[in-house]
Amino acid sequence: MERQQAKIIGIARHRLSTDGDGVTTLVAFHGCPLRCRYCLNPQSLGDIGRFRKYSPEELYAETRIDELYFIATNGGVTFGGGEPCLRPQFIREFRQLCGPAWQLNLETSLCVPTANIEALLPVVNTLIIDIKDMNTDIYRCYTGKSNDLVLDNLRLIADAGRQQDCIIRIPLIPDYNTDANHEKSRKALEALGFTRFDLFTYQIRKH
Repeated sequence: MERQQAKIIGIARHRLSTDGDGVTTLVAFHGCPLRCRYCLNPQSLGDIGRFRKYSPEELYAETRIDELYFIATNGGVTFGGGEPCLRPQFIREFRQLCGPAWQLNLETSLCVPTANIEALLPVVNTLIIDIKDMNTDIYRCYTGKSNDLVLDNLRLIADAGRQQDCIIRIPLIPDYNTDANHEKSRKALEALGFTRFDLFTYQIRKH
């Protein structure tokens, strides 16, 4: 079996109730399929920024220092990025190392092949999904990509009965969508059985 390695742009410890339950460590992967107009982590794109390559074993060795916090608070590791769902085998191997006691969460756009989500659903606890907007035209205008994979993966998650394990982030993005779009996205997601939403407005800093 090929040895798994992934580029990691950052590891942030002792996060409390921001990326899942309890105390979490946020692990940010390099690489993303989207090119969002207001990218929050541009260092995850290209090869200019700083990153370090980890194997699952190396990442486990670095994160297990907080295992007592994870177990005491029902916390664990949240994989973000970039797009963590580009590395399903890495995350599956990490789960084998940490065992079932840690919570493993994903911060994802779901804009990845359906096979990746199928591989990850059995090993993760919570998916924090940044949906951007359910409207196809708005999504493409903002991200540069179709949302066909996103919609397919939402249906996959719904068919698996995992809606309650998802927190759906629906941002109001200045110049791209409206309150009415916000509401349409929420209703479309509710029709699929999703009930946990984080509705907010992007704060765009003008330079």
